[in-house]
Amino acid sequence: MKKLVSLTILAVSIIFISSAVQAKTWKISHVRPQGTAIDIDLKQFIDELKKASGSKLKAKVYAASSLGDYTVVQERVGLGAVDMACQPPASAADKRFQMIYFPYMVEGWTQAKKNYQAGGPIREVVSQLYGEQNIQLLAAWPVYFGGISLNRAAVAPGDPDKAKGIKLRVPPMKTFQLLANETGYLGTPIPFSDAFTAVQTGVVDGVVGSGAEGYYSSFRDVTKTYIASNTHFEVWYLIINKKLYDGLSADQKAQLDQTATAFELRRWETAKADMAMNEKKLEDYGATIVRLNPDEIAATAKKIQTNAWPEILKDVGVEWGQGVLDSIAK
Repeated sequence: MKKLVSLTILAVSIIFISSAVQAKTWKISHVRPQGTAIDIDLKQFIDELKKASGSKLKAKVYAASSLGDYTVVQERVGLGAVDMACQPPASAADKRFQMIYFPYMVEGWTQAKKNYQAGGPIREVVSQLYGEQNIQLLAAWPVYFGGISLNRAAVAPGDPDKAKGIKLRVPPMKTFQLLANETGYLGTPIPFSDAFTAVQTGVVDGVVGSGAEGYYSSFRDVTKTYIASNTHFEVWYLIINKKLYDGLSADQKAQLDQTATAFELRRWETAKADMAMNEKKLEDYGATIVRLNPDEIAATAKKIQTNAWPEILKDVGVEWGQGVLDSIAK
């Protein structure tokens, strides 16, 4: 009798816990203010996920890094303290994530899609690296080709051999440090949270590591010149704690995966136009837009690939990193 009662209590407890898990509203973090493209797309994603799952899978978007800096959030997603995020990969826990930011690794949108979409070689690498941190990769959200924001006029922007005498804030990783130094700038590593103040107070003259969308969102008041130099291809990733993902039923996984795929495919269709729109927003706000011609971009890319890539490879592991580069689809 006691055994029967115990089993009954256990069964009721399991049902209660299962219902509680299904009723939980997941937290999704991202790095931009409310009303920006990623914020709008994520809200559409959670609406579609709620509908597809019959309201069993629900989420709430937390904008503007309100759950923490993206480097902290990535760690917290791995630990399960934050359920989901859509943001850039952070290389603090694993230097190999710098491969994703290799400057001048892809030339245009067509090649980028071949490599970063599901089944592409770079996508496979990213998925593997996240997996080692207890994170499940759900989708990619292509953002832009990067450039340089300056709080002053440009100096020989198309000549990588010309010393500019301009200090640039760079993210604290070797990829962007070498990108700045090898193109004639003085790279200064500064955390993102301090970057705006650093430009505003003259500690540095500008920023590299983002693109028009990022500069308009966070640096438009200190951007007098934007150099569209295609420095790197920026992709953010929709990620979820792997234990949370693995705990879903087969149907729920399918609902989440399908909704995430739709989220990504929509963005591939709009990303290029969105980049042009943000360049126009910067221009309308008063910035001078400098566009490098194909020969200038090719000369810059050649110098970076010759001088910077070997040094970055030492940081991520030469054999492993070269294997990634060799796998890139043309």
